[in-house]
Amino acid sequence: MFLDESGHDHKNCPYEVRGGIALQARKLWPFVQQLQQAELAAFGARLHEYRKEVKGAKLLDKDRFKWADQSDWMPDEARRKHCRGFLTKGLEKLPPSRDEFTAYGQACIEMARSVFQALRTFDAQLFASVIPTTVRKPPTFEAEEYLRKDHVFLLERYFYFLEAQREHGLLVFDEVEKVADRRFIRQMERYFSKTQTGRYRTAWIVPVPMFVASDLSVPMQAADLAIYCINWGFRLPGMGMDLAVREEIAREFGPWLSQLQYRGQGYRDGRTFDSYGVVFVPNPYGDGR
Repeated sequence: MFLDESGHDHKNCPYEVRGGIALQARKLWPFVQQLQQAELAAFGARLHEYRKEVKGAKLLDKDRFKWADQSDWMPDEARRKHCRGFLTKGLEKLPPSRDEFTAYGQACIEMARSVFQALRTFDAQLFASVIPTTVRKPPTFEAEEYLRKDHVFLLERYFYFLEAQREHGLLVFDEVEKVADRRFIRQMERYFSKTQTGRYRTAWIVPVPMFVASDLSVPMQAADLAIYCINWGFRLPGMGMDLAVREEIAREFGPWLSQLQYRGQGYRDGRTFDSYGVVFVPNPYGDGR
């Protein structure tokens, strides 16, 4: 499972989301190849050559939709040509033309669509835990050293998925900064080694997380896009996750998110219940949900 964060800077996003996509190892390389081809098909170039990357906040920024709507949808070749012009002028610090702005906006949306199409094609499963951005960590030893409740629920659902598939699963995280990453590793180690539930879940979850740079990892970029779309376009109003959405994201990508999120059976205290990949936790430091 490739895991990323959205909204943790508490600046613009309505929620703080941690989650990502689970892919079978044998499908990973074909998935990467398809997205590399989709990038060329959308932009006519590899973005990293122009110091850009496939990232949710960049692809689906409000300006991208506004640019895309400036004219009718361009033919593929015209869009790619104008995109290359947009990207080249960006490096040269020159102002793009209206057509180049339009082409780049349309290419960004096309690329986002291609990511979700590839996720479905290769049977990806979507997992995420969501908390309000108003949550503040209390100054306690437990809050500093123990895995937060929403992260426990995220691992719980991943475990249910792996157990049903009878497959072992890795955890691959986006690098944030070393102090925060080390603290998170310490919290996970404590959970997997010091709690009965955590030890039980190591039957299927490999309890040694790995970290990669998102701009160098195509699956991590796909996870980033999916988590960004959850933040802005997916809601669970019956559970309190009901803040306003960006309608263009909810309309375009909300159905994809609903289709991709994990659905399975969970169990706790002797009872079985339906389990879903996206979980909202109003208070990750308190008792109950």
